[in-house]
Amino acid sequence: MTSVTSDVTKNGTAKPKKVLFYRHSVAVRITHWLNVLCLSFLLMSGLQIFNAHPSLYWGQYGADALPDPSFISIGAVEDGDTIKGITRVGPLSLTTTGVLGASNEDGQLSPRAFPSWITIPSYQDLATGRRWHFFFAWFFVINGLVYLLHGLIAGHFKRDLVPTRDQLTPKHLAHEITEHARLRFPKGEEARHYNSLQKLAYVGVIFILLPLMVLTGLTMSPGFDAIFPWLLDVFGGRQSARTIHFISASLIVAFVIVHLVMVLVSGLWNNLRSMITGYYALKIEPEKETSK
Repeated sequence: MTSVTSDVTKNGTAKPKKVLFYRHSVAVRITHWLNVLCLSFLLMSGLQIFNAHPSLYWGQYGADALPDPSFISIGAVEDGDTIKGITRVGPLSLTTTGVLGASNEDGQLSPRAFPSWITIPSYQDLATGRRWHFFFAWFFVINGLVYLLHGLIAGHFKRDLVPTRDQLTPKHLAHEITEHARLRFPKGEEARHYNSLQKLAYVGVIFILLPLMVLTGLTMSPGFDAIFPWLLDVFGGRQSARTIHFISASLIVAFVIVHLVMVLVSGLWNNLRSMITGYYALKIEPEKETSK
């Protein structure tokens, strides 16, 4: 469904036509905004849970194993009369006071992996954080299943998200990477469809990162492991599953940041309108107009 508006300049030449086309279905828009809600609460409650033991391991290691087998940890150490935050990744240790490990709480530095303003609840409470996390986790899974069913039935995945063979050639991918780096985005008819970078990003998140998040989250549940013990073997143990869960969440956060930046620089209102009303506006030069 499209609607077209046009005008002419003072010298009689035609202005670019503004075409509104229906880009996002109702199901896509609703599940998108529910995902925004779920992922926000999952991230903030997940950081609350992580704060209870801010270290990551690989394999079957337990929290009390000696020597300390963690390869990522966030903590605080004494520094004279105060403390400083230390973030360790393998052999590399970084001072992250005020951001990670030690943050300002009530006017003074307190040992805390992630600061209170980004966790739910803001105070340290593992039990409450787990309740928030589990509620929105199942809400997220149900919403995701609805999106998947819609995508399969309506042909959304095949039509909008699967890259074509031409889009996957090295030359085409290199061109799109260069254009994005220069903040040059498709216009006119080319903007009707997602480009290859968008498709690859969405496919990676929808079919790789999000399923990893769900499966590793289930693997960390002793009750679920009793029903499906093979999950522990698939992910190499509960500690490995926790690490993959954290890394997947971090990659999703990185995706969201890049996504928001692209939305802003490519046209905030146009992109926002398409995800609220479903309609996306194209400007088509008269000489480039194609017959409908």
